[in-house]
Amino acid sequence: MKDKTIDYVLRSTWQAVTRMYNEEANKFDSTMATGFTLLSIDPEKGSPSTTLGPRMGMEATSLSRILKSMESKGLIFRTPNPDDGRGVIIKLTPLGKEKRDVSREVVLRFNDTIRANVSEQDLKGFYNVAQTIHELIAERKIYLNKD
Repeated sequence: MKDKTIDYVLRSTWQAVTRMYNEEANKFDSTMATGFTLLSIDPEKGSPSTTLGPRMGMEATSLSRILKSMESKGLIFRTPNPDDGRGVIIKLTPLGKEKRDVSREVVLRFNDTIRANVSEQDLKGFYNVAQTIHELIAERKIYLNKD
């Protein structure tokens, strides 16, 4: 991977991971986005719809489309939020909980496989680099407006 930019390595690796997860999800008549959403919903209490987007790093319109699709497939249902009359709680149906368990197993298998093939030291380095990238972006230290 010499002579490749950090951006290229991040994008190409994430695209490969996305493709892999979507291929696996397709075996269960699902998508990576659906699996990720299922894993983001509290399986016991449900989750307020307003917290899902930020938790997943997703825009409200994209999340709304996914939730509508999941509802039509019988994976989730909506109930009024008792703490906020304007909001709703997204809860998993029994089928949603089953699909969540499958999604969880897929993610754990990926993690276990990576951990079995990458040294602990390299993995710590990976996490450190990822954290640094997040911090630099969050603190706007890469592209500052000089207006």
